[in-house]
Amino acid sequence: MIKILIVEDEHPISDLIRMNLEDAGYHCTCAFDGLEAADMIEEQTFDLVLLDIMLPHINGYELLDYIKPLQIPAIFLTAKSDLKDRVGGLISGAEDYIIKPFEITELLARIQVVLRRFHKSEKVLAFHDLIIDLDKRTVHKNGALADLTPKEFDLLVYFVRNKDIVLDRSKIYESVWETEYDGNTRTLELHIQRLRKKTGLEKHLKTLYKSGYCLDSKE
Repeated sequence: MIKILIVEDEHPISDLIRMNLEDAGYHCTCAFDGLEAADMIEEQTFDLVLLDIMLPHINGYELLDYIKPLQIPAIFLTAKSDLKDRVGGLISGAEDYIIKPFEITELLARIQVVLRRFHKSEKVLAFHDLIIDLDKRTVHKNGALADLTPKEFDLLVYFVRNKDIVLDRSKIYESVWETEYDGNTRTLELHIQRLRKKTGLEKHLKTLYKSGYCLDSKE
């Protein structure tokens, strides 16, 4: 399992990030100041660090200098939105720079990009009785192989990685088909209907009127 260290001194923000990342299948540890984070990095192994800049004791730039020799990728999460701050953050060695407030779906997508860049992406996803092998591109339900088309597989992975999040149709289409959404929902609806039938997700993969779809993990 991918291990992520969240270094954020505001507890509500830290808790929100942790809960959403854990829902997406990541193992998260939280630190609330730079010194605490440095101690954790010395004692544990992490695949990624999400790092605020304005931290007590040791700021994010100083902590990044400590992280870099360990070859652990870091993403800055900060309210500092000036261009010079964004450029400075990237030049200092951060893999990405995300400005608060941000959408959780954007954070998850950027985390996946950085993990792929460092060849640390997860290999297997699980959702209830489904096991999804990302390398082999196979899905097993209760041990039996589910016969999914390539787009159905990509659609399932997208929903599982964003479970319990309401996703509008255009965002789903543009993420999975990688082309601009033209407003025609029929293609997406047909794929979702077939995906529900093949995976038994009828109760979990919900259509929300005028909102889109949501893969509900609690049903």
